[in-house]
Amino acid sequence: MGEFEVHRVRFFGLVPAGVRCLACQPRGARLALARTDGAVEIYNFAANYFQEKVIPGHEARSVEALCWTVGDRLFGAGLSGNIAEYDLARLCVSCSVDGGGGAIWSMAANSSGTQLAIGCEDGSVKLFQVVPGGIQFERNLDRRKGRILCLSWHPSDSHIAAGSIDIFRVFDVSSGHMVQTIMVNYHVQKVKHECIVWSIAFLSSGTVVTSDSFGRVQFWDWEQGTLLESHTVSTSAVLSLAVSEKEDSIIVGTSTGATYQLQLLPVKVGSLEKRWVRTKPFQHHTHDVRAVAHSSTALISGGLDAQLVIRPLMEKMQRKGYDAVLRKFTFPHRRLVSCARKARLLLFQFSQHLELWRLGSTEETGKDGEVLPLCRMPEHLVQLKSKGPEHIYCSCVSPCGSWVSYCTASRFHLYRVQQEGNSISIKKV
Repeated sequence: MGEFEVHRVRFFGLVPAGVRCLACQPRGARLALARTDGAVEIYNFAANYFQEKVIPGHEARSVEALCWTVGDRLFGAGLSGNIAEYDLARLCVSCSVDGGGGAIWSMAANSSGTQLAIGCEDGSVKLFQVVPGGIQFERNLDRRKGRILCLSWHPSDSHIAAGSIDIFRVFDVSSGHMVQTIMVNYHVQKVKHECIVWSIAFLSSGTVVTSDSFGRVQFWDWEQGTLLESHTVSTSAVLSLAVSEKEDSIIVGTSTGATYQLQLLPVKVGSLEKRWVRTKPFQHHTHDVRAVAHSSTALISGGLDAQLVIRPLMEKMQRKGYDAVLRKFTFPHRRLVSCARKARLLLFQFSQHLELWRLGSTEETGKDGEVLPLCRMPEHLVQLKSKGPEHIYCSCVSPCGSWVSYCTASRFHLYRVQQEGNSISIKKV
């Protein structure tokens, strides 16, 4: 093998966007992930969680919730107040509808995927019908004060549970009326701080599961309005919650970066009586775990540290192999760096600008593995900012270093780079 030099590039200041929400495809093999910059990614379970699609972000489009509906259609909603459907073939938003209630904090689809419920800033819960080509407003449920932070349908689609600050409510879908209001701190004396219900789940047995800012996971009988069980899993807030398809396992994510699993286990060996028990704690994240999902074979979590962690359930694995390996997605799967070999230039891609750098050089020689001193340091030549709210999807620099191009979801841009002595000029073509 011939001799060559390796240039260690340590001046790419990329700050990855955190994971905001997750959505597993019902009875499917794909996972949708939304990041804090508005980008949406699609992972394929059947292909070892390969990232098969990326929809670039948008400055005016935040994504607080994702939902799969009938026909494998994907919808997202956020603080802009709009509900958007994503075109997974063209990798863009195909249509957008105003929710009519201000910022949207939560969204959930019914079991058949034909209806969407959204929770709004003004305290309303609105129902939309999924129709060919988009969605259609159906009606409002009873409106009360307080933003709706989380939603969950009963598996029979008869009721909806909605979490807010200090309380959660249960609505009858057929009549649209609120049938129960439960104070999550009614049994606690002299509470000084408000309790935020961050996540909620409606089980087929009628039990409502909530996670809150006091670090608790609580189980409620909504018809009687009574607390069945309470588990304090953390000293900080429990931000996210997901239930397995068989409703015998729950995963929760906390603001300390820890995730916990609760399982429904028999009280005694052979006993028919079962109780929820916290079984497994995991510490794979360094920041808030804002999103969790529970597939049939794995616990999935995403944090503000930008990591996607997939931990297989060993009891569900038939044999040891690649499927039983812990996966951590800690770096972008797209190419964000392009190289002009002849000109010794590097182009770095960020969400809304590009940076063009000239590599450093050395005149020294040495043995294998030695670090050589630079006679010329790396030089930042140009910063090219994109115009408009759309984020950059891909970029490239020509081998000669004279041309730079980038694309957004709707536009292609080409620039000519001219160098005269130590000065650099760039012109749009």
